[in-house]
Amino acid sequence: MVVRTGKQGVTVEIVILAMIAAFLGLRLYSVLGRRAEHEEEPIQARLDAQAKSGAAPAPLSPSPASERNLPNPALRPRDIPAVPPLVERELRAIAAADRRFDAFAFLEGARSAYRMVLEAFWRGDKEELAQLCDRDVYESFAAAIDARGAAGEKLDNRLVRIEEAAITGASYDAPVARITVRFRSDIAAVTRNADDQVVAGSLDDAVEAVDIWSFTRDVTSAGPDWLLDETDEG
Repeated sequence: MVVRTGKQGVTVEIVILAMIAAFLGLRLYSVLGRRAEHEEEPIQARLDAQAKSGAAPAPLSPSPASERNLPNPALRPRDIPAVPPLVERELRAIAAADRRFDAFAFLEGARSAYRMVLEAFWRGDKEELAQLCDRDVYESFAAAIDARGAAGEKLDNRLVRIEEAAITGASYDAPVARITVRFRSDIAAVTRNADDQVVAGSLDDAVEAVDIWSFTRDVTSAGPDWLLDETDEG
């Protein structure tokens, strides 16, 4: 290698280094620029292109090869919470049958329904429970409310917070969609007698509760409401 000295030598080296930097910059852009353009391409456009070509849509999360032929590409990655591949496939099937379905919006609604059902049961509001539950669940709640009333007791419970709401199961048996949600919450529970005296529990100590609730909806129905059709403890 020849070492150049003097102003002319330094100038030549600077020019050579600038050319190398420009070349590397162009190579870097050719890689990152194309990747960015690919990532900014609308997801639905890519899905439409896949549909025209007959290619199966890519799964939203890693899954076995047997799970990759999913029934509906309508949902975007941000539309599905982190769920197992089998549950994801069923959520896609529900979305294929009901284009208004959104898994995250469903979860928000499920959290609200969880609070509403619990509070209606605690205060003995059968009318509201009838609007939120299917017949079997409603009758179970109504029987418990009647038994509580016959004993001269009432509940003074508080839902302190919902720590977690996660989809743990889903199925679609046309035309009925069914989704199971696991709730983890903190509840302060107190039972009072007819004289308003505390006979059980304390409002000062919240207890963790884990409930597994299933909601159903006839996707051909004009109404958007899901009904609570099964309850269980985790």
